Amino acid sequence: MPYRRLPNTDSSRLRALHLLYNKGKELPPFKLGFSQNVYTRIQSFLPGFENAISHFRQAYAVQVKRSREYQSSMKKARMYISHFIQVLNMAIARGELPPQTRVYYGLEEHSSRLPSLVSERDILKWGEAIIKGEQQRVMKGLAPVTNPTVAVVKVRFENFREACQNQKVLQKNSERALEELSRLRKLADEIISQAWNEVENSFAGLPDEVRRSRASEYGVVYVYRKNELPGLSVFDRIQVSVE
Repeated sequence: MPYRRLPNTDSSRLRALHLLYNKGKELPPFKLGFSQNVYTRIQSFLPGFENAISHFRQAYAVQVKRSREYQSSMKKARMYISHFIQVLNMAIARGELPPQTRVYYGLEEHSSRLPSLVSERDILKWGEAIIKGEQQRVMKGLAPVTNPTVAVVKVRFENFREACQNQKVLQKNSERALEELSRLRKLADEIISQAWNEVENSFAGLPDEVRRSRASEYGVVYVYRKNELPGLSVFDRIQVSVE
């Protein structure tokens, strides 16, 4: 025997709800396969569910779009911080600056190894350290590092920090929208299941094939198991392939 399968995507949930809603509009209560109570629930629930889906999709789309900008600003900030440290190390290697200059930036005095700049946290940490260290040196009258200057590094770093903050806000917006949508998905499944139960009960006295055919008019989905396929008619096989 085929088993009933509830919708498992937002689009399929909407299709099921709209079909049930349209049935409720088209048929008088005494001909409708489910109760007026369920129809009223669908009528009041559907607009909010559609809005929640739209809200989440919009929030997620904005997050994805801004994520590209975030990645771009991250790449530039990483590059300028890395270049600044490399220029510093080359100046030390040429004897233009003493090794202890690295200490201003939180770097190891006798190591020219670049710090990790892989993660967001790394870039924020070393960007702040570079800017603060260079400002301290300049205030003491020491020659600034150039090409790039700390002013250029600071512009790229501030752009990245702002992008980080914006991205976190957008992520929270998407998370809140998803939480609300997840809550409504459960309600949608509950309403659809209740409607389908009532539809099947209303046709319970009919032969199985007729009952499933009538229930399918209300959007009830039946799926055949693989071991049931050999015994199906050509028409039923076509129906299964569509599923």
